[in-house]
Amino acid sequence: MLAKRAAAICVLLDSDDDDPSGAGAGWCKRRRLWTTADYEATRALGEGSFGAVVEARHRATGQAVAVKALRAPATPATAAPAGGGAAAEAKASADAVADEALREAEFLAACRGHPSLVGLHAIAMNPGTSEVALVMECVGPNLHDVLNGSRHRAGRPFPEPQVRRIMRQLLAGAKHMHARRIMHRDIKPGNILVGAGGDGREPVSVKICDLGLAASITDQPPYELAGTRRYMAPEMLLGKLDYDAMVDMWSLGCVMAELLTGKPLFYGENDSEVLRRIFSVLGVPGQRTWPAFKSLPLAGTVVLPPVRHRNRLRQLLPKERLSADGFDVLKRLLSCNADKRPSASTALRSPWFTKDIDSTASVSPAAAAKMVQ
Repeated sequence: MLAKRAAAICVLLDSDDDDPSGAGAGWCKRRRLWTTADYEATRALGEGSFGAVVEARHRATGQAVAVKALRAPATPATAAPAGGGAAAEAKASADAVADEALREAEFLAACRGHPSLVGLHAIAMNPGTSEVALVMECVGPNLHDVLNGSRHRAGRPFPEPQVRRIMRQLLAGAKHMHARRIMHRDIKPGNILVGAGGDGREPVSVKICDLGLAASITDQPPYELAGTRRYMAPEMLLGKLDYDAMVDMWSLGCVMAELLTGKPLFYGENDSEVLRRIFSVLGVPGQRTWPAFKSLPLAGTVVLPPVRHRNRLRQLLPKERLSADGFDVLKRLLSCNADKRPSASTALRSPWFTKDIDSTASVSPAAAAKMVQ
């Protein structure tokens, strides 16, 4: 079953020979199902509880790729059944991990061909263990490392023109995903790859990556809590189970604010702290600003700031740092009431983008034309 799913994804990838992301490039055309022997790892790019991402070399062509291999969660030895039960549990866990990898591959294949989304080249399977890895285009460091790393910006905010270029690309990528009924659910600087411009000497080119927590909007809710807390939309933190793609628009607002300030806007050690921070910056929800607030499952558990005040976002981002048109985009993205957030398509029609005719300088003319379609 896993092999059939993998083969179906490979057929889908081969349907786009002119894919500008590189996923349809001739060097791997019609050879989308790899084994682990087809590539050689050259260096680690990232590692976490999910598994690891390594840069690798395609042995036949020398092409650099990024390979993401998921890892089965560790099972305490005391919890494993004795005898054959342990082997059965291990296989079930491995199958679940492979299923998760193929689910991400299906989302990447569905979103193929957009310059602001990382391209999937192939699927690699270990013939002995049926382990699955995703072979993707190799881009560059993630935006979190570029923003905070000593070799890059070292916490220095991006200037507004660069933020506009980045946000144009991110919104175009989100528009493409949402049109395919996919919500990312974990957009954050760590899941945005920087292909150029991290050193500040050229315009920034970015791609959204890691669809491991993505979900299909065509699936019926309830949806689970997913994502990284400080970029998570307030309705999700408050237990709303039928949220939609507007959670991605909130996350993009958080990314935009972080690019402009150099640090996360809504930090906190737990959900309650993040919510308190949100309300301290954007104001306590009221009947006029967010009528559905009190009906959310966890609304009654939130300790609201003792003093009600107006939205203080402008105080954090004065006009010297962000123009009126840019602030209008940010304020709408960071609306606690999801009904007031713009879609990616609507946001791209804002004056902040339409007045700026030079923002497409960060990508090729062909890619720029595709981004605004």
